[in-house]
Formats: sequence, C-alpha cells, structure tokens
Amino acid sequence: MDTYLAVASKRDWRSFADRPVPVEVITRILDAGRVTGSGSNKQPWRFVVVESEEWKQALSSTVYVPANVATAAFAAAIVTEGAGRTLDVGRAMQNMMLVAWNDGVASCPNGMPDPAATADALGLEGDLLPVTVLAFGYPRRDLAPESKSAEEWSAEANRMPLDELVIDRG
Repeated sequence: MDTYLAVASKRDWRSFADRPVPVEVITRILDAGRVTGSGSNKQPWRFVVVESEEWKQALSSTVYVPANVATAAFAAAIVTEGAGRTLDVGRAMQNMMLVAWNDGVASCPNGMPDPAATADALGLEGDLLPVTVLAFGYPRRDLAPESKSAEEWSAEANRMPLDELVIDRG
C-alpha cells in the first residue's frame, strides 16, 4: 500500500470482529515498533502483549474505554521506565498501527487514568510503567482502503482543513 494512502485511510477502531490475528501478523506489528528510531537509539520501550481473555479483561478495566481492549484480538502495552520518552513511544506506536493497517488489522490507542493500576494489571515490576495500550483486531467491516484515492480519504477525514492548520512563514 502507498504510505500516504495508508495514513489517509487509517481510522481508529473501537470494536473488532471476533477473529484472531495470525502470529506472523502480530510479529510484523511488534517488529515495526522494534525497528522504529529513537533518541540516541536507546529503544526505551518494551511491548507487553496480551491475548488471553483473562488478561484482556484485567487490562481493559484499567483504560478509559474498557470495550476497546476487551473486544480486541490482542493488546500491546508500550511501557518505559517511569512512563517517559513519549516522543519515542509515539513514533513506535504509529509505526505499529500503520503496519497493522497495511495487513488489514485495525487499531486504537488507549489512555489510562491510573498508569500504576495498569502496570499492576500487566504484572510489571520495577520502574516500568505503561505509556499507552494499543488494541488490535480485524475491523467488523472491511474498509477497503484502496477503494478510494488518498486524496478522497483525506477529503472525508473529520479533521481541520489544511489551510486552517498550516501557518506559512514563507
């Protein structure tokens, strides 16, 4: 898929089809996070993968919208020491979501009101705290990203128009 088409057509999904994501696709998603650049190449993150219903239920109770995680095929919490390095985590998160989308897997980032409670639900030890919890799964309906051009997807996006967003200093 064209990268601009992937970016323009990707939407966050908050409920998913009851269908597992194959291990090779999960591996590609996680590897997209692993190969992401980071400041001084520190790779400050770890990915905690949650697939079982028991673990998803425990984790879902710690995010703002529990159904996002509870209905996902799997979740991946991105954790760092002290929940820092958010710029690096954001880069890894976006790469993971775009690779997922390329493979037809939808995603949604999830915040949490109490990262320490989420850390407990994930069984984290030491100074590791979650920065975000990503929910992944196949969408309930196929969006067919290539059914429209990137420009058409962009025009349909519920976003501020580019001419209102850009400040041009020439």
